[in-house]
Amino acid sequence: MPTSLDWYLLRNLKARQLKLLVALDDLGNLKKVAEATHVTLPAVSKALAELEKGLELELFTRTTQGLRPTIYGECLIRYARSMMIELQQARDELKALSSGSGGKVSIGVYAASSSVLVPDAIALLKERSATTNVLVSEGTTSTLLPQLWEGKLDLVVGRLPILSPSSGFEEKLLLEEQLVLVTSPAHPLAQLEHLEWADLKEYPWVLPPLPSQMREPLERALIRNGIELERDYIETSSLHLTRACLYRTRAIAAMASAAAHDTLLPLAVLPLSLPPMPRGAGMLWNRNRPLSPAAGLMIECLEEAAAVLKEKEIANRMEPSA
Repeated sequence: MPTSLDWYLLRNLKARQLKLLVALDDLGNLKKVAEATHVTLPAVSKALAELEKGLELELFTRTTQGLRPTIYGECLIRYARSMMIELQQARDELKALSSGSGGKVSIGVYAASSSVLVPDAIALLKERSATTNVLVSEGTTSTLLPQLWEGKLDLVVGRLPILSPSSGFEEKLLLEEQLVLVTSPAHPLAQLEHLEWADLKEYPWVLPPLPSQMREPLERALIRNGIELERDYIETSSLHLTRACLYRTRAIAAMASAAAHDTLLPLAVLPLSLPPMPRGAGMLWNRNRPLSPAAGLMIECLEEAAAVLKEKEIANRMEPSA
């Protein structure tokens, strides 16, 4: 039999009350919410009181530091945020349809994975649907996956993290990549006809930071071949900064082969073997949220761009023996 809670949630809960909950959680203070929403303080206080009365639950505890959500408040705020995001996405998609636009897709990328695959896929997307717009946000696993879960992002593209089967995310591998050593084309090592590991000892390094998936296998390979890294190095996850440092210094770096063979900013690939990447590059999405047509098109373009990069990778591997 339906309870008063069922009735209120299904019949009487309004979008403005969802906004109020999110604002109260963000600002933690009735006066600040009133100022931010241009509503009087008594009106905000009354709206919260009516919401708690209708649900017959205390949503916030009043403290000297402000408002703190109770367990009921935390639960409802979590769903309120999700519902507000979905309403915004529905608004954006309806606007896009009514204006003749192809919609919008939001992608999260890791700083070390954004130089080749994603730009190639976006170029394909724009060839097929110039009015489909793309928002690209750089971040890390810890910052991007929560946004993917909340629906702020449609896809995350980059080196696939290790996730549990219960994570709620679907993944698709796009590229199995080899780790390679690179320098600027003018580097002394790039000019040698016969290169040995010992030749690398006097040069500085640009390294992926811990706990990057590349760092551990790279360190093992270098230590195995007598290369010490404690002396002179820079750590960064940014591929753009890595390239800039290589061009401005005599440093050596390691990166995935697809990025190393980017013809727009060429690098010299040193003929020394490194282990394959622990996990390849791919894409993630939230299996609990339906993908928009724009996101579906982006997935197709990512798959096609990856297929082209695979062909180039095969050709690059064959070059030395040709």
